[in-house]
Formats: sequence, structure tokens, C-alpha cells
Amino acid sequence: MNGGDEVPITDQWVKTFNEANKTFGSQGQRVLGFAFLWLDHQKYPNDYIFNPNLEDGPNFPLEGLTFIGLMALMDPPRKRVKEAVISCHEAGIKVIMVTGDQPLTAAAIARQVNIITEPKTVNELVEDGMDWDSAMEKSNALVVHGDMLSKAHTEDEELPFNQQRIATWLLKKEIVFARTSPAQKYMIVDANQKLGQIVAVTGDGVNDSPAIKKADIGIAMNIVGSDVAKDAADMLLIDDNFASIVDGVKEGRVIFDNLKKVICYIITSNIPEIVPFLTLVIFQLPLPLSTVLVLCIDLGTDVVPSISMAYEPAELDIMKRRPRNAKTDYLVTGQLIFYSYCIMGEIQTCAGFMAYFTVMYDYGFTPSILWWFALREDGTKPGAHDVYNPYLAHKGNSHVGDPNYDDKLVDYISDSDGKYDLRIWFWKIGKDEW
Repeated sequence: MNGGDEVPITDQWVKTFNEANKTFGSQGQRVLGFAFLWLDHQKYPNDYIFNPNLEDGPNFPLEGLTFIGLMALMDPPRKRVKEAVISCHEAGIKVIMVTGDQPLTAAAIARQVNIITEPKTVNELVEDGMDWDSAMEKSNALVVHGDMLSKAHTEDEELPFNQQRIATWLLKKEIVFARTSPAQKYMIVDANQKLGQIVAVTGDGVNDSPAIKKADIGIAMNIVGSDVAKDAADMLLIDDNFASIVDGVKEGRVIFDNLKKVICYIITSNIPEIVPFLTLVIFQLPLPLSTVLVLCIDLGTDVVPSISMAYEPAELDIMKRRPRNAKTDYLVTGQLIFYSYCIMGEIQTCAGFMAYFTVMYDYGFTPSILWWFALREDGTKPGAHDVYNPYLAHKGNSHVGDPNYDDKLVDYISDSDGKYDLRIWFWKIGKDEW
């Protein structure tokens, strides 16, 4: 249609349409084409129901239409998406754009949101005259048309997966899939999973539901998403904003970090709690830590600090780390166990024994006499009300000379002898030892 008159479409018109489409598409605009056809009113009355989804095809003609023209529609990306994609790249998260738009529009939008940062894609280098293999080596950005994907899938079906073209394409740092069907979206997710990737898929329509269901993490839009997509998804994006996904990734990493901190803090105390009992059994060192004190530590003093660690703010590099390996980087790893037991646990044990020997030395028991001290029988069990006094006879032990209380061992396991002062009990220790 030109100036209200129907004219034949010539090669010049086709060239003009393609140039206009390329101009609008390269600006990130969606290009819509319009055409019309006069229908027979007798065959297609006003109440006729047009249905394009019948098994035999549409119930109206799609041939012989008159082309009217093109219209460009600008659909700008949401706020914060550009910054969110940059954060994903810094965090080691690869963002793959899968869209129904034409390749020109898809590439332009991908550049606007930093999904594509290369000066030229492989496709543009090929258009400039470079051969495909050289372009694939030179550029890390690739735009794959749905027809190209279908052809590669059909031709490479018998090949091992690592030799298929889709596997090579997905290794590109920056990749965009355009003019894709629901089956192709599913294929893309499946191929990424075969490469060992953890795949999250966002979508809002019925066409996205197979890929959302297939993904490790399916995310549906809450506002504009269809019921089918929501049912297939693992979670809903309340504000329909891609940037919220990045915020969720950050929060998930913070929670994971804080859980590791809490676990490390809790199990670190196991070593300094068990070593005193081992020294009692092996070296007969008087027990520095009773079972009641162990319970006080585990159920009392450890609770508040461990809860506070759950509210630790994010580390400065939380979104600059590479993603963890889901197959090896568990919540509790060998590295965490080694750090908790063999490093922090040993430091705490040494600090505890340093305090123990210091206090015992202040009371007159030098470190040298404490070894095998629990087996000493040169003591006398004092009276319940006896108080240590170095100026009194036998240092205040009123039971000295009573054979019923001589040569008694101290019970270091239970609390039965906890009320007695060792200085009164072991009054026989010589001055050179004391």
C-alpha cells in the first residue's frame, strides 16, 4: 500500500523494508509489520469467530494480504537491570538472554543491559566478511537464531554432547537466543545442565513453563505471569524485576556464610571441652572443666553469640566471589572441620590451659607437680568447714591424723569433692614442691 493505492512489492521495496527493519531493530525497538485482506462478508460475517490455533491451521486466509507498513515499538528495560547484570558478571553468574524478538532487536537490548559487552558479535563479524570459525575465535558474544538452533540440533543429534554445536555456543561468555520456541527454550536449559551448570530460568508466559519446570530454579513473574508459569515455578518474583533476583542471590550467600560461621563457632568448642577429660585419663591432670561447666558453656554462653552470628552483615566481597561448587562446597566441609578443630580448637585449648596453669600456680601448685597429680595419695580429706590458712597446723585441715581420712584420692569426675580446697587436702606436699 503506497499513498492509498495497492502497488506490487518490488525488490526495491523489499530492500527498503529490510533497511527500515535493521535500523529500528539495531536501536532495540520491536518492529511490527501490518497487512490487510478484504474478506467476503457472506463467508465471514460480523459474528464469525477467528481461531488461529486449530489443528488444521487458522480458519481464515493468510495469503494474498496487502502489506501496509512497519511500526517500531520501544519497550525499554526496567530500572536497575543494567546494574544487576553487571553484579551477576562480578559474582560469576552467566546471564543468557532467550527471547522471541528478532536477532537485531535482541542483540541491541542485550547491549543496553550489558549482557553483550563485546564491540562486535560473531554474527556481525561474519556479516563484515569474516569466516565463521575465525569469528568464533575472535568474539565472545554470539546471537543464535531459533532456526539455527533447530538445524544444529537435527544435524548433531547423533554426536556426543560435547561435540554438538549448542555445547560450543553455550561456552561463549555472552550469548543471546532469538526467535526461540518453547521446545528450544527447554533444549537450552537441558544443554546448560549437561554442562554441569546450575540453571535458573525466569519467565511469565505459557511458552516459558516447560523451561521453568526443567530448570533447577524456576522463577515466575508474579504480576504479569500466567497461572501455568506460576504453577511450574519454584518461586515467584513479587515485583517482576530482574534486579530482585540478584538481591536474592546476595541474601542467599549471606545466609550461607552466616550458617557456616555459626557451625564453625559451635563445633570449635568441642576440642577445648574434651581435651581436659583426655588429660585426666591419660596424664592424670586434675580436671580443669567439670561436666556441669561444659553444659553451662554449651547451653548458656554459646547460645547468644551463635544467634548474633546469624545476623552478621554481608562481607564486602560477597558479590565478587565465584559461585560455589554444589557438588563439593557443602555447608560443612573438610576445610571447615579442619579449621574448627585443628586451628581454632587448638588455640582455645591452649588459651584455656594457660589460664588453668596460671590460676593453679597462684594457689601454689606449679605446673610440674600437676602432672599425675590426680593419683597422689599423700593427702587427707579435710572437714566440710575447714578453710585454708597457711599459718595454722596442717594448713587448717582438721582431719589430719584420723586414719579414716588419710591417703584419700580426690574425685575429679563428679562434684562430690568440689567444695574442698586442694591446698588443705594435699597438706603433705613438701615446700620444695609447693
